[in-house]
Amino acid sequence: MDEMVDIINTDAKERMQKSITVLKAEYVKIRTGRAHTSLLEHIMVPYYGSDVPINQVANVNVLDPRTLGVVPFEKPMMSTVEKSIRDSDLGLNPTNVGTVLRIPLPPMTEERRRELVKVVRHEAENAKVAVRNIRRDANHDLKTLMKDGDIPKDDEHHAEENIQKLTNDCVSKIDKILAEKETELMEI
Repeated sequence: MDEMVDIINTDAKERMQKSITVLKAEYVKIRTGRAHTSLLEHIMVPYYGSDVPINQVANVNVLDPRTLGVVPFEKPMMSTVEKSIRDSDLGLNPTNVGTVLRIPLPPMTEERRRELVKVVRHEAENAKVAVRNIRRDANHDLKTLMKDGDIPKDDEHHAEENIQKLTNDCVSKIDKILAEKETELMEI
């Protein structure tokens, strides 16, 4: 029956790790004033009746530390890609220079930095909530196993302690990632 407890532990660990991975992916999108191609990854562009990620219709590259360049694969897509970037939640204003869209990244103001710190704190809290929900699910599964007589009370208690240690570990990793991102955002 320890096998069932191991399965619950492994599942919880994998799902908690995925919450951390998702948080890191969200943080990559939150810019610090330096140009990075991943900044545009989540932008969707209408293409023949469906929305596709920008990297499927255009090349995105860094022109200089404060400027991105976007080159659509098809010339007629230029205005569609430009509109998608302009309408995104990133507050970017692309300039069409022939075959390339130049996207200058505006300098970060103190106010904008503080707004972004609030955003990263909110994302971190969402990740913590996800981890706690996974803990709750795992503990529920363990209680069900004990009630069904599949594992003794001691094993259930020990397994819950392991899940709690895992939860604490993940929450501290989230706090560390948050602290690093806040520092990155506030440096000028």
